Amino acid sequence: MKDSFKNLSFPELRAKRDELKKKYMEFRFQVVIGHVDNPLQKRIMRRQIARLNTLIRAQELADQKQAPRAAEAE
Repeated sequence: MKDSFKNLSFPELRAKRDELKKKYMEFRFQVVIGHVDNPLQKRIMRRQIARLNTLIRAQELADQKQAPRAAEAE
């Protein structure tokens, strides 16, 4: 699961992150109510969101580095 996000494009990463955030919020409500089979799933989801945030930020920084180079080439 860790490496499955690396081959996604930037819009796919953002969509996946938004989807996981929504699932995480729903899961948190279920934890409060007490209808959760695996409470460790909360930690797993939180870490997946963090991985996605890291990959998104890395791509943003890579795009920023490429943008000045493209301007210099003109």
